[in-house]
Amino acid sequence: MHQAPSTNNAPTLADRLAQRERPAGHPLMHQDWGDLLFMHWPIPAEVIQPHLPPRLQVDTHGGTAWLGIVPFRMWNVRSRVTPPVPGVREFLELNVRTYVHLDGVPGVWFFSLDATNALAVWAARTFFHLPYFRASLSLTQPTPEQLRYVGHRAHNGAPDAEFAATWELGDRLPPAEPDSLTFFLTERYCLYAAGGQGPGRGGKLYRGRIAHQSWPLRAARLLDFKSDLIEQHGLPTPEGAPLLHAGGPLHVDLWPLQRV
Repeated sequence: MHQAPSTNNAPTLADRLAQRERPAGHPLMHQDWGDLLFMHWPIPAEVIQPHLPPRLQVDTHGGTAWLGIVPFRMWNVRSRVTPPVPGVREFLELNVRTYVHLDGVPGVWFFSLDATNALAVWAARTFFHLPYFRASLSLTQPTPEQLRYVGHRAHNGAPDAEFAATWELGDRLPPAEPDSLTFFLTERYCLYAAGGQGPGRGGKLYRGRIAHQSWPLRAARLLDFKSDLIEQHGLPTPEGAPLLHAGGPLHVDLWPLQRV
């Protein structure tokens, strides 16, 4: 049996492993994710913390916080309680994220999520309190081992933002060890969201659980990259080349949000 979550400090290794257990009840949604690239940069925790809601604490590995951009493709998107909706079953998404914890429960905090599907953007903003934006995104495959992802935010009232990256897939990686940086960055089974507007987005805080197998990962090499997504959130431009992990395909189940 896993020990109870920590309440005063950062999550323990046992806390992190406990999140891999499948939540009780039925998931609200099912999705498949793939053609994904985790792009991560180290960043001082004190830079991230002011951009979070008051109750959330930035999560760190070895004392360092991490900021990520994650482009990917989503398909077989369906709800357990409604029939499939034409045009919503498959789309592209691009998110800017960091890692946080509350009451010993680690999770993801999204600064923004850009997606190609207007209905999905509306539903996510309305029912999941997530900062989704409508965007024009494309994913192509110049060679069998290369992927190119290009995006432009086109959401009314939101600042423009651009992203373009081409990466080459490398060798398959072994499963991430639970205490490794790779596990910290990729094995996340919880998201946090907040109501309202602005950087911290209000006082109501929500937690959503997800379940999936361990990420199948591959090494990756960045061939070109250009983006101003991070800077749109008032965050500094990351220094140096990002740490890369290519991922997928992966089946994911999502549970309803719970107020915390």
